[in-house]
Amino acid sequence: MNPAHSFRHKKSLGQHFLRDPDIAERILDAIPAEAADAAVLEIGAGAGVLTRPLFRAFGRKLYVSEIDHRSVRLIATDPGVSADRILEGDFLKCNLQELPTPLYIAGNFPYNISSQIVFRMLEHREKIPALVGMFQREMAVRICASPGNRDYGVISVWTNLFYFGEILFELPPEAFDPPPKVHSAVIRLIKRAEVVPGADDAGVLKLVKMAFQQRRKKLSNALGAVDGARQALEGFGWQDLRPEALEPVQYVQLYQAIVRS
Repeated sequence: MNPAHSFRHKKSLGQHFLRDPDIAERILDAIPAEAADAAVLEIGAGAGVLTRPLFRAFGRKLYVSEIDHRSVRLIATDPGVSADRILEGDFLKCNLQELPTPLYIAGNFPYNISSQIVFRMLEHREKIPALVGMFQREMAVRICASPGNRDYGVISVWTNLFYFGEILFELPPEAFDPPPKVHSAVIRLIKRAEVVPGADDAGVLKLVKMAFQQRRKKLSNALGAVDGARQALEGFGWQDLRPEALEPVQYVQLYQAIVRS
């Protein structure tokens, strides 16, 4: 019997349970080999289809964040699972500093908080070397999008500054119970060995968000309210470009030029 049928999903939690254990094995295989000597955090255990192979591979080095008490009870009864490593509660409120470093992230992520999971990872990037997880395909494409692409946006820029991202494979709705209305995709994010100096300044993210709030406008108009922005843009020759045209590193350069002006 598929454990996903043991209780009804909660739409409010964005639950779509993975049905096929073979898909779980593919996710496990995509986790970098270096994780064997580190801790791993699964976000959203659901019916435990991915949790079980993760516990088999990582044992007590695996932690599980799950908000649904029914899921917690289900996976805690599995003899292969360390019940004291299950963190019941909202991942977005979890104190990641209390978990070991380095900490790898994996999971079939709740679709309603998937972008928040990525931004939370970015906040703790010094601790997290890599992430492997399931997203709605649309979100996966946005995270991994390149400049010039219509899907390129704030989450693309900010992720790309610190991680190398790739879509590993896609899944149809019928791979889940209940089937979502959209296709899904597994992505892998691996932290860059070298980060552009100054990329971690909070002002860079603020500038990127401001630019993409008016993504159809030229940067000179989208950032017109920012003191020094027009002068900096003209200095680079970017005044007539739209937000999706700039590489992530160019946003860092633009911010630094504005600060100097």
